[in-house]
Amino acid sequence: MADPSSYRPKPGQIPDSPGVYKFRDEHRRVIYVGKAKSLRQRLASYFQDVAGLHPRTATMVTTAASVEWTVVSTEVEALQLEYSWIKEYDPRFNVKYRDDKSYPSLAVTLNEEYPRVQVMRGPKKKGVRYFGPYGHAWAIRETVDLMLRVFPVRTCSAGVFKRSAQIGRPCLLGYIGKCSAPCVGRVTPEEHRELAEDFCDFMAGRTGTYLSRLEKEMHIAAEDMEYEKAARLRDDIGALRRAMEKNAVVLADATDADLIAVAEDELEAAVQIFHVRGGRVRGQRGWVTDKVEAVDTAGLVEHALQQLYGEEKGEAVPKEVLVPALPEDTPALNLWLAERRGSQVSLRIPQRGDKKALMETVHRNALQSLALHKTRRASDLTTRSRALEEIAQALELDSAPLRIECFDISHLQGDDVVASMVVFEDGLARKGEYRRFQIKSFEGQDDVRSMHEVVSRRFRRYLQEKLKTGEWEAEEGEGAVPEDDGRPKRFAYPPQLIVVDGGQPQVAAAKRALEELGVDDVAVCGLAKRLEEVWLPGEDDPVVLPRTSEGLYLLQRVRDEAHRFAIQYQRNKRGKRLKSGPLDVVPGLGESRKQALIKHFGSVKKLRQATIDQICEVPGIGRKTAETVAAALAQAVPAGPAVNTATGEIIEDETPAPAGASSERGTEQ
Repeated sequence: MADPSSYRPKPGQIPDSPGVYKFRDEHRRVIYVGKAKSLRQRLASYFQDVAGLHPRTATMVTTAASVEWTVVSTEVEALQLEYSWIKEYDPRFNVKYRDDKSYPSLAVTLNEEYPRVQVMRGPKKKGVRYFGPYGHAWAIRETVDLMLRVFPVRTCSAGVFKRSAQIGRPCLLGYIGKCSAPCVGRVTPEEHRELAEDFCDFMAGRTGTYLSRLEKEMHIAAEDMEYEKAARLRDDIGALRRAMEKNAVVLADATDADLIAVAEDELEAAVQIFHVRGGRVRGQRGWVTDKVEAVDTAGLVEHALQQLYGEEKGEAVPKEVLVPALPEDTPALNLWLAERRGSQVSLRIPQRGDKKALMETVHRNALQSLALHKTRRASDLTTRSRALEEIAQALELDSAPLRIECFDISHLQGDDVVASMVVFEDGLARKGEYRRFQIKSFEGQDDVRSMHEVVSRRFRRYLQEKLKTGEWEAEEGEGAVPEDDGRPKRFAYPPQLIVVDGGQPQVAAAKRALEELGVDDVAVCGLAKRLEEVWLPGEDDPVVLPRTSEGLYLLQRVRDEAHRFAIQYQRNKRGKRLKSGPLDVVPGLGESRKQALIKHFGSVKKLRQATIDQICEVPGIGRKTAETVAAALAQAVPAGPAVNTATGEIIEDETPAPAGASSERGTEQ
């Protein structure tokens, strides 16, 4: 591990001008490429105290052994050079997007004498016109099948085309009218190319003019009593309209735009792009990347723009690019995009209307893409086996932890304190064995005491199950074990590893709970959120797993699932508390009779004013229940006036105010 001060440039060596810089390791390999408006200020930020740097940046500067830079005249040149160097050197500490799948595109080979329409994947070729990419190849084929009726362009391979020319007979598509059969000379090369160009114009969104022309020709044919021609044109128009309907109008003003959305977590990010042309979604693609450098959403957007448009020119770069966050060098990016398009490009965040609504849809797709990527990784047996082996090696366990239980505490500013327990077996979630806990031993916020209570309760139940089977003998003075009621045993199986959401204090509390119960065959560790460090009981220093470790990924997934489950339970519990009323505390009063009381009297206020005899008039309410209801309402403190949060006015009617109408909301912890 290198000391950054050993290769720090001397004061005054670094110019105060735009440029691009490279960090190299001891083997002279480029490990990071960056750009800056001021090289002096940017590079100085890397040579401060390593403890003050972001963990990923600290890893990069301690891996590097030298730094060098190139001065450029403008920020746009810096952007172009940075993209070229990243592509050339493939630095390990730069964010690099990889396609989460190979998206197919509709391609027209205009570089051939007889252009061909086909489905293409992979890198783009010069002289080929592309549309898309699309989510599925069958969607392309359905669209092409409809359009070949109007634009009978060649779709056959070179071998089929050559064979048909040799034998003097077209293929089946030529006989049924879905190919103009240039192989046998039915059309000239010029006429066939014109068909291909019309096909491209229609796919590019210039549909109105072509449909109007066909409708005009249909009416003329009908007036001339050429009814067969008019019927054929009518069917052609219908086929084109059906092809257009496959791409619904999402932006009414016939906008040409690309919408980019980002979904991210601590280690990975997913990017989704919708290509809108003529107001219709013409294509979609997505990328997934590891966050190997300290980068925020704006930085991810900048990297996505470079990869998306780095090789594009002309109309492939739209007039408008909508993003969730503007990069730091937005003016330079605007100029760079404008140079690639040949005209002005607007890079902005949608604020309202249809564009913002569509951006939310793109973001949902990005979230789904990230979740699907994680699920694919987690479901791979080989990956899961390797993850369990890495955990066992890192924590020095005797065997792989086939059953892992994770505990997390959740509360809202000390209220509604709850805990969750999630179970993973063989690296996969066992949701049927998830458990929820309410903290009962104390009031207020104390994550350490809460963790001790939850782990104690879980393993006390485990020991009770062992006592029933004779595997464990209770010590003198311990309470009796409940009789077996025939229900499924919830805590009968012990884990090999307990993971707690937190650092040293939470780990120590869980270990202490196990020791107090005499459980010594279960390992404990904690996963701290900030730096993703693994803490072990009694250790002053954490275990740091490599960022690419499948074991770390599995621990994170277990921790995140426990956090999600705890948050969900805490929100449900808080919601029930906010919606509860004075009738909820009446013993023996079910939901049906509560509704009957409210329906009869109209409100809790009128029910509180009613006599016991009047309450007895409600069907299903006896005198004893009426006395209990009256006593409970008399003891309950009347709620304050309801407040309309939109206007600030006090609601004067006698209906119960919505729970929490005037209260402030906090955030989960």
